[in-house]
This record gives sequence, C-alpha cells and structure tokens, in this order.
Amino acid sequence: MITLAIAEDHQALIDGMKLFLNSQSDIQIVGEANDGDALIELVRSKRPSIVITDIRMPKRDGISATKIIKEEFPETKIIAFSMFDQTEAVEQMKQAGASGYIMKNSSLQKVLEAIRTVDKVGKYFDDAILTIDDLTKEVVILSAREKDILRLIGEGHSSQDIADILCIGKTTVDTHRKNIIKKINVHGKTDLIRYAIERKYDF
Repeated sequence: MITLAIAEDHQALIDGMKLFLNSQSDIQIVGEANDGDALIELVRSKRPSIVITDIRMPKRDGISATKIIKEEFPETKIIAFSMFDQTEAVEQMKQAGASGYIMKNSSLQKVLEAIRTVDKVGKYFDDAILTIDDLTKEVVILSAREKDILRLIGEGHSSQDIADILCIGKTTVDTHRKNIIKKINVHGKTDLIRYAIERKYDF
C-alpha cells in the first residue's frame, strides 16, 4: 500500500486529487497540508511513503520542506508539483532530494502514474519540464465573458454563484464552461478548476 501526503496551498486542488486518488485501491491518503511547516509536521506524525508537494507555499516553500524531510526521513519519496518548469526550480528540488517532478496542468492520470512509478522504480520526471508546456505555449483566445467566468472559477465560485454575480443564467454559465474546456484543452471539471486557480491573476 502506498501511503501518500499532499501539500498544496490551494485546497480545491487537494480536493480534486483526493477525489480521484481515493478510488485507487493501492493508495491511501494519510494527510494534507497547506503550507511547508504543516507538511513537515504531517510527515513526522504519519510517515507517508510518498509526498506530493507544491514548490511555492506559505511559511516554508517546498524546496526547504523537502530538504528537512529527506534529512529526517530519507526513505520518504517526494514528488514536486508545480507550475514552475524552469530548470533552476527542477535542479533545486533534485538537490533537495526530490524523486520526481510533475506539472500542475498534468492530468490526474499522469499524477497517478507518477506516484506509482516513484513507488516502484524510485524516480519520475515529467517530460514537460524539459520544454515549455503546451498550455503555456499555446495561445488561448477567450472572450471577455469567458475570462470573467474563468477568474471566478479560480476564486472558488460554483456555476450558480457565477450566474448570480454576473446576472446571467446558470445554463449560460455551464455553456461557457464547456466552451472554455474545449479552448484550453483540459479534461473535465477538476482540470478546469486547477487551470483556473493557476491563472486567476492572469486576466
């Protein structure tokens, strides 16, 4: 059984991952944290076999937290989870002792693949870290209304909330959501939320 801890300062991302990973019979999520200090305490108390951690977090970043965890629990495998694909960030995580690195815009299936690969062979580094990932490179043209809706999704609002805020029908919001999903080429509600959270300050 793979015991897993997740550290990420956006709770919606944790919730989406938990919803997917809880259905996997070989993985048990033993805890979650929203900052680096909480992650260290979580690892000390639960001793997970694998940790997925964001690089940029409050109080203590993932790089610093990884160093401390690997010093205290060298057998714990750590996968960095971030939008930062710069060589420097990857190298810093490797030097800190990370066993893997995946992008936040990866599909949940790829997250699962990374967890299982690190558990079995010890390492997993996403090909996207070597190049500019497709979602960043691709020019996505959204209408003003679609940008408003994407921003509100990133702030955690439901379709009904967005409809009330923008004074439009919920059906209209749902239609816009479907169009946004097609334009940005993600798969389903959870991936859309992840995309929106990471880009909510871009519009």
